[in-house]
Amino acid sequence: PKNGILTIIALVGTTVVPYNLFLHAALVSEKWKSKDDLNLAKRDTMVSIILGGLVSISIIISAAAINSLEVNNVMGMAKALEPLYGSAALYFLGIGMFAAGITSSITAPLAAAYVANSCFGWNAGLKDFKFRMIWMVILFLGVFFLSFGIKPIEIIKFAQITNGLLLPIIAVFLLWVVNRVGVMGKYKNTWSQNVFGLLIILLSVVLGAKSILTVIGIM
Repeated sequence: PKNGILTIIALVGTTVVPYNLFLHAALVSEKWKSKDDLNLAKRDTMVSIILGGLVSISIIISAAAINSLEVNNVMGMAKALEPLYGSAALYFLGIGMFAAGITSSITAPLAAAYVANSCFGWNAGLKDFKFRMIWMVILFLGVFFLSFGIKPIEIIKFAQITNGLLLPIIAVFLLWVVNRVGVMGKYKNTWSQNVFGLLIILLSVVLGAKSILTVIGIM
């Protein structure tokens, strides 16, 4: 569809959210302290990525199977899924929306709290008042907008597109860091890991470049 490249970037941005990379790193550093835990951390990361990928694939497949050309609300989405799931479509969609809301309401405020924690040098933990206050403020803002029927869809899409555009920059930085012997020591990236990382960066750069060219009217 028209401007579909922006939707693709938004999907990439919402799946591989740049701030989640740092959120994951912060949580891992709190959970595991020793080099002996690297295998556990690696296993945890692999399971998380695989599960997240399966969820994203399922969403895309379900959306592609919808025959309706226009969906304006949640009920419309449920109706469009009825050929696949029958009368249970409404319940499946409800469970999915609930799960999406719960996970977002946990990770987004938590990431914001960790960012504030780092920026202000609080060195606070999950149980610290200032840390929890940031978390609560973000949650309150979400509830506030929802309560008054405000639907900042365009803002959300803009945020996800921005995430997609920032991803290659952050990915390049991370690839540089994990190849520094002074930082990683003997655990620095192998050549195969670098090849895989470069492919991901290349894909994100191509998507980002195409979106910029689309916005300025060249493509």
